[in-house]
Amino acid sequence: MSRGQNVHTPEEIVRIRHAAEVTASARDRIAGEVRPGMTTFDLDQIAGEIIRSTGGKSAFLGYCGYPGNICISVNEVVIHGIGRPDVVIAEGDVVSIDVGIEINGAIGDTARTVLAGQKDAPADVKRLLDGTKNALMEGIAAARAGKRVSDISRAVEQTARKNKLGIVRDFVGHGCGIKMHEPPEVPNYTGWGPGAVLVPGMVLCIEPMLTLGSGKVSIDRADKWTVRSFDGSLSAHEEHMILITDNEPEILTWQKMM
Repeated sequence: MSRGQNVHTPEEIVRIRHAAEVTASARDRIAGEVRPGMTTFDLDQIAGEIIRSTGGKSAFLGYCGYPGNICISVNEVVIHGIGRPDVVIAEGDVVSIDVGIEINGAIGDTARTVLAGQKDAPADVKRLLDGTKNALMEGIAAARAGKRVSDISRAVEQTARKNKLGIVRDFVGHGCGIKMHEPPEVPNYTGWGPGAVLVPGMVLCIEPMLTLGSGKVSIDRADKWTVRSFDGSLSAHEEHMILITDNEPEILTWQKMM
């Protein structure tokens, strides 16, 4: 488990803040395009157009060979879902949108989960969606200078367990900003150690990945990317980039229009 620190300069933070704002806007525009009857490939192509309109480029496309503009993860797919012409979004599907944009030498990375074509979610789905959002916000609230990464992990874990949600342990949050993945790693569970001390200038991606089942996952053997809940349970993914400051953490990818 990475325990390093990556403290950004004021000049880098200006660029990172802009990249994060651009990515947050793109994320919400893309999420607003989710419609029953469309394929995830259609959504990925729309996402590519939206990303290009920002003046930036997809931070995911080609990253370690990833073939999509964004990650589109439907129902039991937890993360890294690739847009496919044979995957049609149905009404009531749980759709996670993970967007990364590189612009002016900085990276924005953020995710949001929406319900396709429905305003009112069934009780279990509502518990999943609300619990994942709440776990994210509790994790952010714990990210104060002088605390440790494990304090974030504990807040996310406690909220997930309160909502009786499975915690994916095989994938974690991370530092971000100039590169897609920077130290430290930010797990959504405890028991791995105290982790790095949080200091002003650190930028972290906090991203609960939770399920209605056990939290165990498997990776698609064919595409080597798609991560599914092992038991087929529904999953959700929420992610914000935050800046550690001398006071409260600054949410760089805040959903400003919501």
